Amino acid sequence: MKSPAIVTLALVAFFSPSFPIFGNPLDKEILNLQPKGDENGDGKLSKAEKGALKQRIIKRFPRSDADGDGTLSEKELEKVIKIATARAKTQGGRKSGKENDQGKKQTSPTHANVKYGDHERNVFDIWLAENSKPTPLAIFIHGGGFRAGSKEKLSRDVLKKLLKAGISVASINYRYLSIETPLPTSHHDARRALQFMRSKAKEWNLDKSRVAAFGGSAGAQICMWLAYSDDMAKPKSKDPIERESTRLTCVATTGGQTTNQTEFWKEMITDLLGPKIEAEGFVRPLGELVDPEKIRMATWGTSTLEEMNQTLSLHSALSLVSEDDPPIFMSYGMPPSAKPPTDRNRLRGWLIHHINLGIALKKKTDALKLEAHLKFSGAELKYPSQVEFFVDKLSD
Repeated sequence: MKSPAIVTLALVAFFSPSFPIFGNPLDKEILNLQPKGDENGDGKLSKAEKGALKQRIIKRFPRSDADGDGTLSEKELEKVIKIATARAKTQGGRKSGKENDQGKKQTSPTHANVKYGDHERNVFDIWLAENSKPTPLAIFIHGGGFRAGSKEKLSRDVLKKLLKAGISVASINYRYLSIETPLPTSHHDARRALQFMRSKAKEWNLDKSRVAAFGGSAGAQICMWLAYSDDMAKPKSKDPIERESTRLTCVATTGGQTTNQTEFWKEMITDLLGPKIEAEGFVRPLGELVDPEKIRMATWGTSTLEEMNQTLSLHSALSLVSEDDPPIFMSYGMPPSAKPPTDRNRLRGWLIHHINLGIALKKKTDALKLEAHLKFSGAELKYPSQVEFFVDKLSD
């Protein structure tokens, strides 16, 4: 277990003091420490920006989520900010300009905004590890409910550690979910990006036989779809990129939805919250659609429930996984004993990132004798984090 001193030092590394921001006192302090939390640059924290920041804090510092419900209450967040603020003051605030420039240089992509398709979001950044031999590659796929997020969500800490281990890293954008671009558009974009990178293996000194993917939430879904689907290469295609393999060496997920099947979700919600809670209440509107059934069909670009269920099955890890699939490292921000949050606004996030999703996949991988690691607070694991997992699986 990490000492309090180590935890507070890590908090300071995450929060970097900058300039004063107007807003309520806690938000002001947050943005004073972490100005990048204000993603749209309007000088204040929106609900979405604050939620994203909370999830990044939990990912980096799981113990900050004291009640294990998968998110930070205002009280938990306030405690984190107080620790970071106090420690930052004792260390004299921001680093020098020279140190900041050096840090920026270390994390600048080798190639930025590389286009792999026609849409404006069909771009990725890639950092190439220095090595005389071809290097393995880990591809980050961001989360955001298929409606938000970006390649900039890649953890700088994870990036640096992977590069130090000789693993090249890429981070992709993909098209968001909409009526015009239903799922699995996002999945197909990620597949294309993966194949594009493999097509550049010789030019970029990549070992196309050692490729991994990692991501959270929606990104985790895509990662598992790539990992557990049969090879989607088209050897006879006129497009050389489509001839490249889509298979992965290993995969790591955070808060991943291991299934999209409606019945599974209804049963899980009933088990966790009781039969009085309707699953349809957690379906978000899409465009002008508000009817849950129509939203689900439109989300997957189908016109009938039968067609939708078939499509869901083809994009759910629990349905796809088979005995010849690669190892997986799953992380969840709560233990199996976690209690539902009393705040209904937090309940949806708690459910869609629930550890029961990981437990269900772990049971299936165990039955298939596939290697799978399930990380949560209190779990004893071979690998402390996805970085150590990747280094073991991808290194020579």
